[in-house]
Amino acid sequence: MLTLKLVSEETERVIKGLEKKHFPGAKQAIYDVLALDKMRRETQQKLDKELQEGKKKAAQIGALMKEGKKDEANAIKESVAALKEESKLLERELNDIQQKLIDLLRTIPNIPCDEVPEGKDASDNVVVKEGGEKPNLPEDAMCHWDLCKKFNLIDFDLGVKITGAGFPVYIGKMARLQRALEAFFLEEARKSGYLEVQPPYVVNEASGFGTGQLPDKEGQMYHCNLDNLYLIPTAEVPVTNIFRDVILDENDLPIKRCAYSACFRREAGSYGKDVRGLNRLHQFDKVEIVRIDKPEHSYESLKEMLDHVENLLIKLELPYHILRLCGGDMSFTSSICYDFEVWSAAQEKWLEVSSVSNFESYQANRLKCRFRNSQTKKTELCHTLNGSALALPRIVAALIENNQTPEGIRIPKALVPYCGFDILDDKNF
Repeated sequence: MLTLKLVSEETERVIKGLEKKHFPGAKQAIYDVLALDKMRRETQQKLDKELQEGKKKAAQIGALMKEGKKDEANAIKESVAALKEESKLLERELNDIQQKLIDLLRTIPNIPCDEVPEGKDASDNVVVKEGGEKPNLPEDAMCHWDLCKKFNLIDFDLGVKITGAGFPVYIGKMARLQRALEAFFLEEARKSGYLEVQPPYVVNEASGFGTGQLPDKEGQMYHCNLDNLYLIPTAEVPVTNIFRDVILDENDLPIKRCAYSACFRREAGSYGKDVRGLNRLHQFDKVEIVRIDKPEHSYESLKEMLDHVENLLIKLELPYHILRLCGGDMSFTSSICYDFEVWSAAQEKWLEVSSVSNFESYQANRLKCRFRNSQTKKTELCHTLNGSALALPRIVAALIENNQTPEGIRIPKALVPYCGFDILDDKNF
């Protein structure tokens, strides 16, 4: 959530930032915030004046009673009572204005940083780096969904029977490969200084609001109506909320956490060829990295996170490129976002496997996640960052397609110690 300080002190920058994100009615929304804030301050001043006047008059009553001036004392009592009633009305008015102000701020997205390029959609994203070599596959190369059927690795139809589309069943060596990837990603995160946590897979409304999934993305989340809980779309949500309503020691920053979790996304509105096989699922596994940092160091943290994800793809021997997202393609909460995409050779397309974002103070303001400045002793909002490191389905799709042979799927050397085999085939035991 944008801070009132930012909106009031850098109004034009905020408006321009929202326009870069193509937020409709950006200027009017900010002007409405400023108008409500002015009303809030004026009402607070009136209330403070009424309370001060009431306190001053109340102090006179005792002295007048001692002097025997009962009538004067009673008159002041009536005046104080009237002031109390006026104060109650002002308090209700102030609370109403404050709530309207908070509700309005909740609807306004984060503003992008200066490095974010202009653009309306994904076609305007900028490739900032490429790595790896695209494989040369034979003409009869198969897409991953056909390879999975050929070698009995994933049963998509069985998943439909048990649950529905987008919930595949992994079999034999493929199930072991899933575990191997999870272990590999977690171990690489540990080596990079991330402390592993195992979070809940369901969260409450406060957690969803804290990281920005609510109220922006409730339609994409699975809702447990009876308990009013939400299945997590990513471990970012519970892991970042560990630090909700917390004041951290400056010397403990940056805080680095990682977590494996299953992720659940309704993906409402998805259709067509882009949802075939593993390209888009409702349930999938992912390892997430999260950082809590000081504002002046958060972009150094972002660079370290980008390097971490890139090294994972290098070790997996996958061709990749890194995109800096344009303003129109960014999420509600991010200040800057980089997407990693891997080349899926049989499909001849790029598949997104990671998003790494800096939210600056936007999430922290919603979370009330702060640190105490060691010099000023005052509390300041932290910066929060997160990234997929990595999401499994499209990584698996690219691994299967890029490394296919007539005998099976070649496993990258980095994964062999984790899965115990060097070829993925129908010999599942």
